[in-house]
Order: sequence, then C-alpha cells, then structure tokens
Amino acid sequence: MAKVKIQGHASGTGVLTITAPNTSTDRTITLPDSTGTILDNTSTLDATKLSGNLPAISGANLTGLNSSFSGLTDTTVSASDPAVNSNPSATGHIWVNKSSGEAYVCTDVTSNNNVWTNIGEGTGNIGLMAASGGTVTTDGDYKIHSFTSSGTFTVSSGGDLEYLVIGGGGAGSGVSTNTPGGGGGGAGAYRTATGFAVTAQAYTVTVGAGGAYNSSGNYNGGNGGSSTFSSITSTGGGNGAAYSPSHSAGTTSGGSGGGATLNHAAASGGTYGNAGGAANNQGGGGGGGSSSAGQQGNTGAPGYAGGGGNGTSSSITGSAVTRAGGGGGGGGYPDVNTSASRGTGGSGGGGRGGGAAGGTTNNNEPGLAATVNTGSGGGGGGAGTGSHTNSGGNGGSGIVILRYKFQ
Repeated sequence: MAKVKIQGHASGTGVLTITAPNTSTDRTITLPDSTGTILDNTSTLDATKLSGNLPAISGANLTGLNSSFSGLTDTTVSASDPAVNSNPSATGHIWVNKSSGEAYVCTDVTSNNNVWTNIGEGTGNIGLMAASGGTVTTDGDYKIHSFTSSGTFTVSSGGDLEYLVIGGGGAGSGVSTNTPGGGGGGAGAYRTATGFAVTAQAYTVTVGAGGAYNSSGNYNGGNGGSSTFSSITSTGGGNGAAYSPSHSAGTTSGGSGGGATLNHAAASGGTYGNAGGAANNQGGGGGGGSSSAGQQGNTGAPGYAGGGGNGTSSSITGSAVTRAGGGGGGGGYPDVNTSASRGTGGSGGGGRGGGAAGGTTNNNEPGLAATVNTGSGGGGGGAGTGSHTNSGGNGGSGIVILRYKFQ
C-alpha cells in the first residue's frame, strides 16, 4: 500500500494544518497526480478534474479582459456621430456618441455610403435620406419626388440622390401665306446622374416652360425655358426656323437645336442635346432630340419634312419612360399627300409637324404641341399655300425628378 508523507520545506516557516472533519463519516483523499503533486504555481488545472460548485474568487489579478465598451473590436465610442464614410469592416458595428448618448448600428457598409440606424430613443438615422416636395411616389426602398411645376425640395436628412433635370422644349415655327414648312423645335437639355450629395436645407426647383408659338403675326416659335435644381441647370431647346417672316432656328448652350427651313440652316445642339435637321427644299427640318439629331425629309420628294430626333429613356421613376424628343418639321408644297409630308415627332413626346396639300388650303395643317413635362420640341407648321397660314406647335414643359433610398 502507498504511504503518505508530509514533509516541511527546508526554508519555510509556515505551518500546514490538517483539520479532521467534524463528522463521524470517514473521508478519503485521492491524489490526482501519480507524481504526488496536487497543484503548484507552474501547473495547469485540468478542467476535467473540476466538478460541482466552484468557490467565489477575486478578479483583481485577471488580465487580458476589456474593461470598457470601447475596447471591443466591433464598437466605436466617439464624441461625434458616425458618418456615411466611417466605413466599418462589417454590418452590426455599434457606434456610441458619448456626448449626446445616441447609439447607432451599421446596417449597410457600402464604401462611403454607410447606413447607420439609430437604435436608441433618439431620432435621425445617418445615411438614409428624408425629404419633402413635389409629387412623391415609391419604388421599393426608394422615394421619387417629381416636379412638374416649380417648387421646393426640402431635405431634413441629407444623403445622395439620383436626378433627372430636363429643360423646356422649343416651339415649332409656323408659316405665313405661300411659304415652305416650318422647322421643328429642339428638345430641352437632358441631364441625369447618380450620387449627387444634398444636405439638410431647402432647394428651389424650377421647371422650364415649353417654348410658345407666337400667333401675333410673325409666326415664330420661342426657345424653351431652363429647368434647375441645386447646381444643375438644363437649358431649354431651340425654336424651329421660319421662312417668312424670316426667323432663324434657335439654339441654347445646353439643349437641342431647332430644325431648318428653306432659307435658314438648322441650329447646332448644346452640351446636353443634338442639332436640328436640314430642310428638304419646301419641307422643314426636324428639331434635335436628346439622343439623336433632327432629320431631313426624303429628298426624293421635295415637300417631305424631316422627323424630330429621338428622346432618351429613363427608369428613375421605377418604369422606363422616354422624354425629350425633337419636334417634326412642317410639310411643304407641292406634295399632295398631306400625311406623308408631315415630319414625325421624335420619340419621347415630340410634336408632329403639320402636313401640306399642294394647291389647296383645306388640308394644310398646323404643327402639333409636344407632350407636357417631357421637354420635347413642338412640330413645325405645314406650308401655307394660297392665303392659308399654319401655326407651329408649342414645346413641352420640362421636368425635375429626384430619387433616393429612404429605407
């Protein structure tokens, strides 16, 4: 049988006291180590040797533990709020503003476009926009503010948005007696982009008017008006040319140019538009559209007018819509096919040009107005034969549409 030996340390002075239990039951102590060592300051206590309830111990000597919330790897404690460019490593990162007491959790870590949700009783998420103004619709997690007339876009919580700003379309020019068809009006400047930053403030929104046909006797069309939002300005489209009284095709710094007539060349396009189309002898040229230039009519038939340039499609509202087409040119004498001589309006709302019937007055037609809030050009008037005169069509008013993520 193994023996138990209790031996004092040679240099120690402490007393080892073994007290028998105050019971009548025998007790057995089994040493866990075959070497005779129970535990010393260099040994590791194996968890398999522990069972039952452990006694309370002091943590004063424990090391390697974080003593504050800021010491955790997925938290930030700061005197300011997080920003859209705080860029934590993963969603779920917690940010505490120790000055205001507000707490946020990151729910979207898109670089430089973070979303921070306020998880306390405070208000104001960071990275999600909030605004009012215009006609508001939703498309999933996005809100769309459409301005069909001038107004105010009021931002209460800033962020990035997508915009579409289109200037008013130019009017088609009309014709006086015994003159060729008028030129179609050009589309307003078409500007669109994403990632445009806005802050909490009120922004004035201006929607440009469509160019108006002048019916007071000179038959000239007018340029469209400018649409604006913040630093974005989309100028209007140019008017179509008129033969008599003589009136040149209009052009602006940003929009599309008006179509030509027999004695006036088409206008060039601006930065955000295209040129108008050339005249085809007696047939007027089409106005420029946001996607393509205005057209010249079929040269094999000298009275055929040119179609307006095509517009541009956008899905900013959640559905694809084409806007900013050029107006068609007015048909000219001597063609006897009224419908064939008309210049078609460009896709996106351009007004159709008027037709002409040679030698008669009954079938001569005015140019048609462009669709409102598309920024498209109006159609040119059909040739004025005999004593007949034809008006040009008014340009379509512009539009401003703003889209942002709100949830």
